[in-house]
Amino acid sequence: MTDGPAIVAVLAGGRGRRLGGAKPTAALAGRPLICHALQAAAGAGLDAVVVAKASTGLPPLQVPVLVEPDEPRHPLCGLVTALRFAGEARRSAVVALACDMPFVTAPLLAWLAALEGAAMAQVGDRPQPLLARVPVAGLTQMEHALADGLALRDALTRLAPSILAEEVLERFGDPQRLCFNVNDLGDLRQADEWLGNTRG
Repeated sequence: MTDGPAIVAVLAGGRGRRLGGAKPTAALAGRPLICHALQAAAGAGLDAVVVAKASTGLPPLQVPVLVEPDEPRHPLCGLVTALRFAGEARRSAVVALACDMPFVTAPLLAWLAALEGAAMAQVGDRPQPLLARVPVAGLTQMEHALADGLALRDALTRLAPSILAEEVLERFGDPQRLCFNVNDLGDLRQADEWLGNTRG
């Protein structure tokens, strides 16, 4: 049996210290920050899950929430949890997406999900491991990488991913904005300004 389509895993297990609290519930353009990423997944026609710690503050959600282990505090922990879930659901891959990336678009996620193998975005010389496609077949390698304490970027490199450089991402919008992370209050203000200009 052929495995089903990729699912989007919105990773929400971080502490959000620089933002002053849980990122998923931070208000952006009148909605919780995490809802922007989930809206893109829904617009792409993809099933989505949220992966978070048991203690993570989340708004009411219409998608499954996977509870990752309390330790370690590492995005790779969330990715491994998502890959295990996807394997049990007989899905081919996980599209990993940070909960603080509100400008990722539905067409980009749909295209990324339809690729073969592993893939990771890159802006300039900076890999963007929180916008990546990870095949379920790579689960064991990701488990080993987590045990080895590797950074997410280095873990994904073990899968020899296709690198989605700016000239590829430009088909879907401004690469800098597509991969923009809301890490602190300044970023939140910037994102709100951009969204306000879009609405205007």
